[in-house]
Amino acid sequence: MGFGELFLIGVGLSMDAFAVAICKGLGMRKMRWGQGVVIGLFFGGFQALMPLAGWLLGRQFEQYITSIDHWIAFILLGFIGGKMIWDAFHEVDEAPSGQDRFNLRELLMLSIATSIDAMAVGITFAFLQVSILPAVGLIGCTTFCLSLAGVWLGCRFGSRYKNKATLAGGIILCLIGLKILLEHLGFLG
Repeated sequence: MGFGELFLIGVGLSMDAFAVAICKGLGMRKMRWGQGVVIGLFFGGFQALMPLAGWLLGRQFEQYITSIDHWIAFILLGFIGGKMIWDAFHEVDEAPSGQDRFNLRELLMLSIATSIDAMAVGITFAFLQVSILPAVGLIGCTTFCLSLAGVWLGCRFGSRYKNKATLAGGIILCLIGLKILLEHLGFLG
């Protein structure tokens, strides 16, 4: 598998993380590059770790992983999206000293939810005998860059329309979770 194919796989895998990163940026009044980098590192790191884990698990566990990955992603994205929708309609106290809220536990859940499908890609890599370290490195770097760009884009849009943007972000997360579920159940192609 060549660089171009791996890059396209990386872009494809990072689209959910990109969308979620936009949602995270929507909640920022001002772009905080440190938080953007942390978000990019979480998403990029998990997008790299999941294919590696899938590659290590190998073929014998494929049926167990693919039978539940969509449910895990659906539940996690639905929970976080639902919380964002709730927050859009209920005024939430501002974080101390004017800082934007930044929740690492939520970020961890989002990172897992957006990268769990990548485990199946790792299993595929094992079947195709892909050199795993360059592959996961490229996937992780691609996701990092797109996630950081997503945070910036979300921040630029969300600073003007915070509540509407939070509502839109929550709806987007719920729809991504539903899309993942429907794809794995065979309702979407």
